[in-house]
Amino acid sequence: MNHSITKVLIISHDVVDSKMAGPGIRCWEFARALSGEFAVTLAVPAREAEGGQAAATNLASSGFAVQAFQRAHAESLRDLIAAADVVVAFSYLLADCPWLAEIEKPLVIDTYVPYPLEGLEMNRNLPPDDRLHLGDEGVAVLQTALQAGDFFLCASEEQRDLWLGLLMAQGRLNHLTYDADPTLRRLIDVVPFGLPAEPPRHTKNVLKGVLPGIAPDDQVVLWGGGIWEWLDPLTLLRAVAQIVPQRPQVKLVFPGTRHPYAEQVPDMPMRHRALALAQELGLLERHVFFGQWVPYEDWPNYLLEADVGVSLHFATVETRFAFRTRLLDYIWAGLPIVATRGDALSDLIAAHDLGLLVEAENVEQLTAALRLLLDTPNRRAIYRARCQQVTASLTWEAVIEPLARFCRRPHLAPDKAAWGRTTPEQRVQEAERALRAQQAGHIAGLEQHARNLEAVIQARDEHIAGLQQHARNLEEIRHDLGQHIANLEAERAAYQQTIFYKLYARLRAWRGRLGR
Repeated sequence: MNHSITKVLIISHDVVDSKMAGPGIRCWEFARALSGEFAVTLAVPAREAEGGQAAATNLASSGFAVQAFQRAHAESLRDLIAAADVVVAFSYLLADCPWLAEIEKPLVIDTYVPYPLEGLEMNRNLPPDDRLHLGDEGVAVLQTALQAGDFFLCASEEQRDLWLGLLMAQGRLNHLTYDADPTLRRLIDVVPFGLPAEPPRHTKNVLKGVLPGIAPDDQVVLWGGGIWEWLDPLTLLRAVAQIVPQRPQVKLVFPGTRHPYAEQVPDMPMRHRALALAQELGLLERHVFFGQWVPYEDWPNYLLEADVGVSLHFATVETRFAFRTRLLDYIWAGLPIVATRGDALSDLIAAHDLGLLVEAENVEQLTAALRLLLDTPNRRAIYRARCQQVTASLTWEAVIEPLARFCRRPHLAPDKAAWGRTTPEQRVQEAERALRAQQAGHIAGLEQHARNLEAVIQARDEHIAGLQQHARNLEEIRHDLGQHIANLEAERAAYQQTIFYKLYARLRAWRGRLGR
C-alpha cells in the first residue's frame, strides 16, 4: 500500500447490515464514496451471526475494510484509531466512547441528525424527571462532541446555522478558526444525505401482485422509512380512509415500521397508534399494510413499484432542522411526492416541482393532493424527468466533497492545536489564574521596591543624622577652640601686665637702641 494515502476510519454507531436505517446507510455510502481515493476502514457494531459468532455485516464491501466492534466494549476501537490518520464519527457515539474526545487524531463529527430535538418529541410522554435527565444527557454529549471535533458535517444550510450558533456558544467560533477561514467552511460544512450515481433498477416484484391484498393494477402510496414520534402517519391514514371509498384500488404501504437496530432504538408509541388507527378505520390488511424493515438491496424495487411517495411530520422545531432522507429516495426513483412543508427538502421539492406540499396535520389538503397525483396521467414519466434534473448534484460522490477535502489534508482545528481540548470556561479560569499570578507578582515586586525605598530612606536618614552629629561635633570643636583662643588671649593679656613682661619689653627696646 502507498503509505502516502490517507487512512480514514469511519465509525458507525448504527447497524450496517442488509437491513439498516439512515445512519448506517450514510456510513456505508461514506466508506464506498471515499474508498476510491483513501484507504478506508468502516467500524460497525457487531451483530450476532449464525452459530452465535459476532459479525460486522452481511453486506459485501468492495474497496474498503469492515471491522466489527462491541458497543459495550468500545475500547476495542483504540487499535483502529491508532492506525488511522483521520476519524469520522457520529456525534452521539461519544455517549458510548467519551474518550474519543481525547484522541490525538483529527476528528470529524457528523451532526446530520439533531438528536436533542428528536428527543424532545420522542420522550414527551415520559415522567418530567426522566425527560429532564435524558435531555440533559443528550445536550452534555453534544457539548462534548462540539468541543472535540476538528471538522463538522451537517445535512443542510439550516442545520449549519443551528450548529454555528451552538459552536459559538461552545467558544469554537474564535479568532483562530475565523482567521483560518472567515466563512468557517473549514470548521463546519454541508454534506447532505446522497444518492447512488446509477438509477434504481427493478429486479423483482415485491408489492404489486406479491403482497397479499395488493393487486398488480392497484395504486400504491408508499411511506418510506420508520414510524417515529416526530413523524405523522395518522393524518395519512385518515386521508386514505377518505379516498378508498371512491378508489378502492389505493393501497398504503409502510414497508418498515421498527428500527432494525432494536437493541439500541426502542419501539415507539407512534407505531402502535398508527396500527390502532388503521384497525379503527377498517383499513388494516385491506388498504393499509405494515411490514418489516426492507433489505437495502430490495428497496429500489419498492420505490419503482409505488405510485406516490409520502413524508409527513408535525409542526415542531425538529422539522425546521430535519433532513428527511427517504425523500431523497423518492427523488432518486422519480416518484411523485406528497410532503409536509417546513423542512429543507420541502424547499427542494417546491423549487423543482417534484411533488405537492401540504400543511401539517391537514387531512383535507393531503386528501386532495393524493387524489390529484393519483389521477395524473403519465405521472411517473413527468416526475422522473423533473427529478433527473436534480439527482446529479445529490450523488454521494458529489455531496461527499467537503469531507474528502478534509481527508486530503487532515489537521487539528486551529483553536484545538493552540489551546488543546479546553472549554471557554477552562480558558477563562486559566486566564484568571494567570492574571492573578501576574498581579501577585506585580504586587510582590512593588512591595519589594517599597522595602528597598524604605531601606534607602533609612540609610539616607542615618547618613543625615551622622552628618548632623558631625556638624555638632565640629561646632563643639569650634566652640572649644574659640574658648581656648579666648583663654590664651586672656593669659597673654594677663602676662603683658606682669613685671616680667614689662622688663622684657624694656630689654627689647634697650637692645633695639643699642643695635642702631
